[in-house]
Amino acid sequence: MRIVMSFHLEKILLYILLFTIYDVALEFQEFFKKVWAMTMEIPFSELLEQLPKQFFASLVAKVGEKIKAGCDVINLGQGNPDQPTPKHIVEAMQRAAANPKYHKYSPFQGYFFLKEAIAAFYAREYGVNIDPDREVAILFGGKAGLVELPLCLVNPGDVVLVPDPGYPDYWSGIALARARMEMMPLSSENGFLPDYEAIPESVADRAKLMFLNYPNNPTGATATKEFFAETVAFAAKHGIAVVHDFAYGAIGFDGRKPVSFLEADGAKDVGVEIYTFSKTYNMAGWRVAFAVGNERIIRALELLQDHLYVSLFGAIQEAAAAALLGPQDCVTELVALYEARRNAFIAALCEIGWEAPAPYGSFFAWLPLPKGISSAEFADMLLERAHVAVAPGIGFGEHGEGYVRVGLLTDEARLREAAERIGRLGLFEKNF
Repeated sequence: MRIVMSFHLEKILLYILLFTIYDVALEFQEFFKKVWAMTMEIPFSELLEQLPKQFFASLVAKVGEKIKAGCDVINLGQGNPDQPTPKHIVEAMQRAAANPKYHKYSPFQGYFFLKEAIAAFYAREYGVNIDPDREVAILFGGKAGLVELPLCLVNPGDVVLVPDPGYPDYWSGIALARARMEMMPLSSENGFLPDYEAIPESVADRAKLMFLNYPNNPTGATATKEFFAETVAFAAKHGIAVVHDFAYGAIGFDGRKPVSFLEADGAKDVGVEIYTFSKTYNMAGWRVAFAVGNERIIRALELLQDHLYVSLFGAIQEAAAAALLGPQDCVTELVALYEARRNAFIAALCEIGWEAPAPYGSFFAWLPLPKGISSAEFADMLLERAHVAVAPGIGFGEHGEGYVRVGLLTDEARLREAAERIGRLGLFEKNF
C-alpha cells in the first residue's frame, strides 16, 4: 500500500513539476515575443527608401528645440500663411456642414457646382474659358496634384524637367514614378526663368513632363505672357506636358497681377495649371485645390484619384465655391498686407547693409548671401546667434546655394526686429 501511495505521490509531483516548467516556458515565450517585437525592424519598400530626404524636417526640428529652450525665435523659414480664413468662407462651410447631404460619400470626382465655380473664376480673373465637365479636377491640396501627376504621365526612366531652385515636392512625385530629373537652372541674370535654349536637344527630346511655378517659390520671380508663349512652343516642339504650379497666383506686387499659364495661346494643348486655395484665401489647412487645362491630363488625374479616394468633404467644396464666387475684397487686402510687409522688411535690410532685391510676387523674399559662407551655415548662424529662422537655399536645389528664403508671414514689427537682430551680427557692414 505504501509502495502504491509513493508511486502516486511521485507521479503527482512529476505532474506538478511538468506543469510548472510548462508555465515558465509560456512566460518565457511571451517575454521573447515582446522582445522580438521591440527589436524586429520591418523593412520599407525599395520605393519608399528611394524617396528624397525632407531637407526642411531638420530645420523645423532645430527651430522647435530653440523654442523649447525658451528662445524667442522669429520663424521666417516656413511658408505657412499666418492670417485666418475670411469669415464669409468659414460661415459657408459651417452652414454646409449641417447639411445631411454632405454626410455621405462625396461624388468620386467632386461636386459639379465647384467645377462650375472654378470655370467662372478663371473666366473672370484671366479671361480663360474652361469646360467644367472635362477640364477641371478637384484635388486634396495642390501638393497632392503635383505629386500625382508624374504617376499619371511618365514611366520609369523618363525625363522630367524641374526648376532649380524649386519646390522640393516636385522631386517626390518624380521619385515615386521612378522617373529621372533634369534640372533647369534659374538665375538672377535671366529673371529666375528657365533658359530653354540652354537645354540640350537630347534632353528636351527625352523629356515627357516639365514643372514651372510663377510667382515662384522660392525666388519671388514672376513670369510674362511672352515667356508662357515660349513655353508652349517649346513643349509642343518636344512633346512635353507642362504643369504650371500657380500656388501664388493671386499675390503680385506693384500693381502687377500674376499671369496664368493658360492665358497663352495653345496652353491647354500642352498642359495644366494647379491652383490652391491655401494662399489666396488662407485655407492651407482645408486641403482644397484644383487642376485646370488639358482634357487628357485632367482625365488621367481623375482616373488615378478614383483609385485612391473619393472626393473632399462636401461642406469644404461648398465653402471653396463661396470663396471663388464671393467678394474678393479679402484677396485685395491680403495682397496689400504682404506688399506692406515686403516693403518694410526690404527697407530694414537695406538699413543694415544687406542689399536684397524686392520680390515681384509670392510671400517670399530670396536673399543673396555674403561670399564665403554656405546657405546652411548662414541659416544655422542666424538661428543660433540672432534667433531668426530662415530657409537655406540649398534645400531648393543646387542652384539655390548662395541664397536664403524668408517668409513674409509675420507682422511688420517682427520683420523689422528680425532685420535688426541680423544687423547686430555685423555681417553686412561692408558691401559684398
